[in-house]
Amino acid sequence: MAGDERAKAASSTGASGLVRPPRTRLDQPKDPRRRLLPEYDPEAFGRFSERIARFLGTGRFIVWMTLIIIVWVLWNIFAPKDLRFDQYPFIFLTLMLSLQASYAAPLILLAQNRQDDRDRVTHEQDRKQNERSIADTEYLTREIAALRMGLGEVATRDWIRSELQDMVRDLEERQVRFPSESDEGDR
Repeated sequence: MAGDERAKAASSTGASGLVRPPRTRLDQPKDPRRRLLPEYDPEAFGRFSERIARFLGTGRFIVWMTLIIIVWVLWNIFAPKDLRFDQYPFIFLTLMLSLQASYAAPLILLAQNRQDDRDRVTHEQDRKQNERSIADTEYLTREIAALRMGLGEVATRDWIRSELQDMVRDLEERQVRFPSESDEGDR
């Protein structure tokens, strides 16, 4: 039993007597690390930013923002002095508008970047589809040309009719030049 303890102690300590950390198994994934920053889903955040950017680009947002600013200014001018929270230079209003702009600009840029990525993928798919369409069109053009060449060698109804008419004319001409023997015997 003492030998087992010595073997365990020897395997966890080096020649210098320092304790080594236990070996990790390579056939199993590592335990997740603790992170100081909260984790977030970039796709969900992107969708959220697109919704905000869509709202910021509407007339409804401009109307609401204008109404809020008008009410804010009117309240801080005409309300009783003890109920006013932002005096004439409206520094708090300026701070709020700057804060709104500082958050809106990056969210709009993020939404634009996501739209650019989608447009790039769509453009690539359209380009590949156009290449396939061009290849199909060239193939069909070659096939039609081959069919036309093949039809040039095939006897058509009109060609056969014209050939038969030519043969009938030739026979009629021979009959006129060389009367038949039955016609000579009757004379």
